[in-house]
Amino acid sequence: MMMEATEIARLVAAGELRAEDVLSDHLARIDATNPGINAIVTLTPELALEAARDIDRRVAGGDTVGPLAGVPVGIKDIIETAGIRTTYASPLFKDNVPDEDALTVQRIKAADGVIVGKTNTPEFATGGNTNNAIFGATRNPWNTDLTPGGSTGGGAAGLAAGMFALALGTDLGGSLRLPAAFCGVVGIRQTPGLVPFAPNPTPFDLFEVQGPMARTAGDVALALSVLAAPDAGFPVGSHGSPEFEPKTAPLRIGYVEDISGVGIEADIAAACGAAAGALTRHQVEELELDLSEGRDAFTTLRGQWMVNKHLANLDRLDKMGDNLAGNIRSGLSQTPTDIAKAEATRGKLWGVMANYFTRFDLLATPVTAVSPFPWQQNYPETINGAPMQTYIDWIAPTFVISLLGLPALSVPAGLNQDGLPVGLQIIGPRYSEAAMLAVAAEIQDAIPIAFPQ
Repeated sequence: MMMEATEIARLVAAGELRAEDVLSDHLARIDATNPGINAIVTLTPELALEAARDIDRRVAGGDTVGPLAGVPVGIKDIIETAGIRTTYASPLFKDNVPDEDALTVQRIKAADGVIVGKTNTPEFATGGNTNNAIFGATRNPWNTDLTPGGSTGGGAAGLAAGMFALALGTDLGGSLRLPAAFCGVVGIRQTPGLVPFAPNPTPFDLFEVQGPMARTAGDVALALSVLAAPDAGFPVGSHGSPEFEPKTAPLRIGYVEDISGVGIEADIAAACGAAAGALTRHQVEELELDLSEGRDAFTTLRGQWMVNKHLANLDRLDKMGDNLAGNIRSGLSQTPTDIAKAEATRGKLWGVMANYFTRFDLLATPVTAVSPFPWQQNYPETINGAPMQTYIDWIAPTFVISLLGLPALSVPAGLNQDGLPVGLQIIGPRYSEAAMLAVAAEIQDAIPIAFPQ
């Protein structure tokens, strides 16, 4: 049975469960499942054992331990870990071992989380399928012929397989939400700035966030309570950590089947509509809301972001994979006018959503347009049988939300006709994470799913 992170931490802190035993159970699970899934690419059992034994010693001595006491955590392999290889899934950095932890990793360690290893990702987290030249592909535990999504695919797959109880990942256009949907877990892209992260060569960036993923909304809330705190070295303001509310007052929630205009597979739409309808305590209204103009705007600004992020390596594009290098070249081809038009569209759509949130508290919509596809494919070829205009159209339901800097999460909404998870996206105004997570918890109570064993 897979234990929740909140339960592990409670029992370890109370001395009713040893952190070392928790770790041993998870390492056994990793040994049994990781060879066929490839979620963890660098395993750190010795460091994890040292951390677990230290927690147990402090509990035995009557000391207070942190809110993640004994919780096994997987860290995405683009987030720096001191003394542990961090490759960014790129041949350019295949032997890179940082001297310092990322700020988010520091906070997990300070809260007594136990890091078991690094999880797989596409090169520099660029892509919706988790595959790279160093470690190969990650498979979906629900069906190992299929992708877990990306780019936090190793984190989502590892959670669904029971390898760890929390995962730390990143999200630019959907990289926490998309794999969460494909693997049946909960992933949140919190309000940009809520979780500061460093090192970061572009500290004013509001596109990319580092955030948590777990099997339950309550566990995500626990992780956010650790990660979300202001930092003097981070220039974008933070409001501190949200208080998780197990049950909110009745809310006004709009449900939109296709927010980005790309089409949604019928069984995904059916599952998400049913999940929204299960929120009977709330006032749920199905409506139309069109953010399709955001598709071109996001593509342009994503290209600019790629150039900014990889400025130091623009002379090494020939050493990068085709997907990453192609995205950077696309950004280099853009003109100031292209960028200005994209920003104008972003401003227009921000106004649309600001008006929406005067009438509704939250928005619900499918996370993905398609179901998990074969892991050998970089992306699906069609949506509902129709060809895509661009190769990233299939993740438009998430990236049009990233464009606007709104918080969003993915929560399991049941299974599709093939028995694969479907994700419902819950979106709110800035700093509404507590309400979003409470609604996600209600959905998990109403529509439980059993993970593959």
